[in-house]
Amino acid sequence: MTIQENLNTIGYAGKMLRVDLTQSRLWAEDLSEETVKKWVGGVGLGAKFLYDEVPPGVEWADPENRLIWTTGPLAGSDVAGAATVNIMAKGPMTNLAGASQANGFMGAYMKFSGFDGIIFQGKAPHLVYLVIRDGAGELRDARHLAGKDVDQLETLLREELKAKEHDVSIFGIGPAGESRVRFACISGDRGHAAGHNGLGAVMGAKNLKAVVTYKGKRRFTFADPSGLKQRAKESVEFAKNFGVIYKWGTGGGFSAIHDGGALPVKNYTTNLFPEHEKMNGQYLRTHFKVRSRPCYRCAIAHVKEVEVTEGPYKGFVGEEPEYEQLAAWGPQIGNTDLGAVVMLANEVDKLGIDCNEAGWVVGWAMECYEKSVFTARETEGIDLSWGNVEAVKTLLHRIVHRQGYLGNLLAEGVMRASQTVGGKAADWAIYGGKGAAPRTHDHRGKMRWYELVDTCLSNTSTLESTWGGIHPKLVDMEEPTDCFSHEQVSSFNARYNGIRQFDDLVGTCRLASPAPKLVLACFNAATGWNWTLEDAFAAGRRVVHLLRVFNFRHGLDIADEKPSVRYGSVPVDGPAKGVDIMEKWDWMRKNYYTLMGWDAKTGKPLPETLRAHDLEALIADLD
Repeated sequence: MTIQENLNTIGYAGKMLRVDLTQSRLWAEDLSEETVKKWVGGVGLGAKFLYDEVPPGVEWADPENRLIWTTGPLAGSDVAGAATVNIMAKGPMTNLAGASQANGFMGAYMKFSGFDGIIFQGKAPHLVYLVIRDGAGELRDARHLAGKDVDQLETLLREELKAKEHDVSIFGIGPAGESRVRFACISGDRGHAAGHNGLGAVMGAKNLKAVVTYKGKRRFTFADPSGLKQRAKESVEFAKNFGVIYKWGTGGGFSAIHDGGALPVKNYTTNLFPEHEKMNGQYLRTHFKVRSRPCYRCAIAHVKEVEVTEGPYKGFVGEEPEYEQLAAWGPQIGNTDLGAVVMLANEVDKLGIDCNEAGWVVGWAMECYEKSVFTARETEGIDLSWGNVEAVKTLLHRIVHRQGYLGNLLAEGVMRASQTVGGKAADWAIYGGKGAAPRTHDHRGKMRWYELVDTCLSNTSTLESTWGGIHPKLVDMEEPTDCFSHEQVSSFNARYNGIRQFDDLVGTCRLASPAPKLVLACFNAATGWNWTLEDAFAAGRRVVHLLRVFNFRHGLDIADEKPSVRYGSVPVDGPAKGVDIMEKWDWMRKNYYTLMGWDAKTGKPLPETLRAHDLEALIADLD
């Protein structure tokens, strides 16, 4: 049995597709058993290729930057939602590593088409799209798709290819990616997005409009198919009883987040939003018309299509907003109409921008307008008063086309925009010091310090060690007793780091498979590797350490590993009123470094840490 045939028996296609856009050349490359044993898949494979092929000096828009799409050994299996695609590049928001995952169908279809991943290099001479089918790829002219939003792109490509809705998976960029808006995302399969660190801008810089993969047939098997089926069933049953997502979606936690002082309201100027109960998932699913639009084999089916039944946007039909979209286009911009949230969330998806960064930059601009930093002159006549949703819609279109002074300014993201304006307005912007804004929470609130620390210290400036809060009991860890303890929060984040990266190695959706030990059981049934929980943590931490070294080689300054002035400010009201995370920030950071096995002063992984994770070759790179 060849190496590729062996990989085919444990959940791998066994090949990567290489695409040189400059030369219009495509070729397949075998994966080695040694590579998959060490890096598994998903974010692991992506990080390995990013590190190996993007040396210091290559900037995010450079043709030599890589755009890497990978999936894991569980993708295309019977595990619910096992079609996650991981996308990586050096990203424009931080000029450091970018990694983001999207669900839908792409991860499974890519495997069915014969590849565990795709590596793009170079820049096409004009706009193109890639079609993958039956183990082969083809670049096609996409100039007729220029300027199309993501919905139009999907519809036009399905018509062009004469493909039914689920015959193909399509991910691409809207006008934001073509305009190289720094927070452009890669979206597809009717509303799924790889949103963080501007990966859509990297795609636009390469003149790549879309990737299309055909469904195809599974050409790989698993070590223990019956065991995998049983473990997958157990995982679904757990997910159905885990929190509120199965019944109410991610918006089901909206009011609880408000009650913990963690709902962002008018750019952190308050934590009070009395209208929260008319904007949560419970209200939406009992007052609007809703029907399921599940991802690949997903029994959780949390993705819904919704029709607005009340208010000025009655009759509007689109995808149900996730929690972060509810927060971004509701309280963050001072909007109290749920129908308007649905409209704006779908508009953002179509335009191809990250809802998180977009919400922060628009909210900051509205505060600047309220305080007369921006006037009608800067807004070119747009009334950016809190809650003016039509003005927000107009502004979003200006941003994605870099139209006018404000559109071009805000297209750079909230950190760069605020620093350009300067003065007091610079202190009102919410972002991590490396350049990217957080997810749309008030991380100063109850149970959210974990995510604030994670956002500022992670390799990709989004959540790395945590997800949806913390869940220590799921990995046999002790629950912290004080969520406002500088020591407990920083220590827990360091000890927990690794297991959620393991999720992103294997190719599953966290919403459909939230229990790490059950994900591990599915992984073992697929591969036959019999890994322990400790092995899963170690695999995830290996990726963390590798990306840490990548970032240092690309200019990481640990002085940037802190929140902006407003992001780290003291809440003026709500449950966290008067609580100050910055009081011991430097101590928290050093404590985290130490527990991660990094030098407390420099933040660099220690030689013994790298050796322990089979990364000894990186020691010389750090020097």
